[in-house]
Amino acid sequence: MIKYRSAYTLIELLISVSILSIMIVFLYKSYSTLNISNKIYANELDKIKSHQIKKKIIFSDFSLIIDKDIKVLNQDKHMDIVYFQSSNSIHKRYNPYISYIAKNNKLYRLESLKKFKEYPLLNDSVYDVDYFGEINDFRVYQSKEKKDTNSTKIDSYLIDVNFKKEEEILYKIVPLN
Repeated sequence: MIKYRSAYTLIELLISVSILSIMIVFLYKSYSTLNISNKIYANELDKIKSHQIKKKIIFSDFSLIIDKDIKVLNQDKHMDIVYFQSSNSIHKRYNPYISYIAKNNKLYRLESLKKFKEYPLLNDSVYDVDYFGEINDFRVYQSKEKKDTNSTKIDSYLIDVNFKKEEEILYKIVPLN
């Protein structure tokens, strides 16, 4: 007569539990590695988003200049200061005055309701400051087109922002007005 077993032996049970625990350890390790790589990709995505926002702000500011009235002050061969009025605002102002100031190899964007007249700025000036990052160069060049013998017209602007840790921004912008 043949006897049939109705249960597992203790050794079979121990082998299956040890195989299952090894599989769980490897699954946990791969899950941990996946979380680390997701954090790295999220940080890189945040950097790319931040750079794209800077590019959009600079492009919008210069393309929406009002009356093509822009004042460029050359500090040295690597840094400029720029004053103008634009219809672009990131602080919900109507036709704000905007200034880009490069100081101590850092680029700042200032937005105000009052016109910027001189640099250094006056103590009673009220403005919002946005920090754009560390830079090597910030230059704004104006391309002038002669209309006739007595007058010139600003045709376009070349904006060159060379960041230390980010990709360079180089735009040739023709104002939309």
